[in-house]
Amino acid sequence: MFALTRLETSEQIVKKSRFRAVAAPVASEKDARDFLAAHGDPDANHNCWAWRIGQSYRFNDDGEPSGTAGKPILQAIDGQSLDSVAVVVTRWFGGVLLGTGGLIRAYGGTASICLRAAALVELVATVEADIAVNFSDLALVKAKLATSPGVRVLSEVFVEAGARLALAISEVQAPEIARMLSDATSGRVVVALRQ
Repeated sequence: MFALTRLETSEQIVKKSRFRAVAAPVASEKDARDFLAAHGDPDANHNCWAWRIGQSYRFNDDGEPSGTAGKPILQAIDGQSLDSVAVVVTRWFGGVLLGTGGLIRAYGGTASICLRAAALVELVATVEADIAVNFSDLALVKAKLATSPGVRVLSEVFVEAGARLALAISEVQAPEIARMLSDATSGRVVVALRQ
């Protein structure tokens, strides 16, 4: 799965109607609603939209015939394996009726063009973990973590005997990282995954 890194826009003219797509990363349903409110044009004929965040999704045809706008936008999102994204496609009517198939192609196509042009980042499932490290092992552990892809140090708190680190680790690599830290410190460091 992939996510957008920033807002992206794209436009096209289809039989005298102007279609503008705006896509952006969103983290919650509230973010999606705020994005849609901010980027729809109240003076346009239609502001059709779709968003997906994990297993949750919504779409809306905004007055276009049922299934001709929101669903094709959602299919453009899903077709490019995107998550945590919202797209609004605004239409200014140009006087020529497009028909059901034409609307599906125009809305879905405009969304697809916009999403293909967007800068993407791969989404990696992570787990959070805690480790306690003695001062004598701290430099070694931090060096090992720094050279391990898919590991982020979320926090570091110093205590009397050393430090407590909170980590975000790639879910796939978590067992390998835990084993590496244990081996490097002769078992003194144990990675405790959070539930």
